[in-house]
Amino acid sequence: MTLQQLQYVIAIVEHGSISETAKQLYVAQPTLSSAVRSLEEEFGISIFHRSARGIALTEDGREFLSYARQVVEQADLLHQHYGSAKRSRQHCSISTQHYAFAVDAFVNLIQKYAPESYSFTLRETRTHEIMEDVRSLDSEIGLLYLSSFNERVIRAMLEEYGLEFHTLICASPHVFLRAAHPLAQKEMVTTEDLEPYPFLCFEQGVYNSFYFSEELLSTMPREKCIRVSDRATLFNLLRGVNGYTISSGMVSADLNGGDIISVPLCTKEHMEIGWISNTKSNLSPAAQLYLQELQQVLRSYQEQ
Repeated sequence: MTLQQLQYVIAIVEHGSISETAKQLYVAQPTLSSAVRSLEEEFGISIFHRSARGIALTEDGREFLSYARQVVEQADLLHQHYGSAKRSRQHCSISTQHYAFAVDAFVNLIQKYAPESYSFTLRETRTHEIMEDVRSLDSEIGLLYLSSFNERVIRAMLEEYGLEFHTLICASPHVFLRAAHPLAQKEMVTTEDLEPYPFLCFEQGVYNSFYFSEELLSTMPREKCIRVSDRATLFNLLRGVNGYTISSGMVSADLNGGDIISVPLCTKEHMEIGWISNTKSNLSPAAQLYLQELQQVLRSYQEQ
């Protein structure tokens, strides 16, 4: 086993194929294939499934990738500590439900801590894909919420996938409305108040289960419902059709404009927002710093 072989495996996973990795690294494809085969023979495992459609990590491969990343990161730290002329490139990948505070923390990470060379990824995506991303180690951290309705199902999946949930904050549900909405001046709204207005929610693709919904009270019948796939579209529709959505109440004026407000929702439900991690992997320094910024951003939201 060599450090370069481990770096090749990590690069193949990041680029999605041996051919693309060869192109990006200016290395011959047979060299990459030989490096992978050598590691597989040395450890008696298969790292990748190979098929006509390409390659994918095996279960052994996911575990191997976790250890490989740790070894490479430790080697990078050695180079940094002893003044290597070539600076290491830091990597960090986050998958999250559609939360403004997740973006705020990511911005802070880059502004305060980003080294000269880095490759960071922020995915605003569907609930099931967040868990899959962390399970496959495509992301180090996933952000989602638990409620009395979805907790049993989500925790069962997390256990099956070898993931851990860490609580960040318990938030009272709010509705997001445009500032000129007829309900915007109410101190609190009820579900009956909301009945005449379109309900906006994030679609969950093939895993369109109520348990994966990003919005509380997902099983409540509604006459008007609009599903969207991204946060910008949802906020534009809030402005355009007098719609509403249900979330944590933490809205960023800097990211979404000052014309979207949050109003408390009358319900006994709550949102336990947290982050998930893979038990087979340690967090990178950048991911640890991201969590620090995330906690600071959430504290600032609570103080508003």
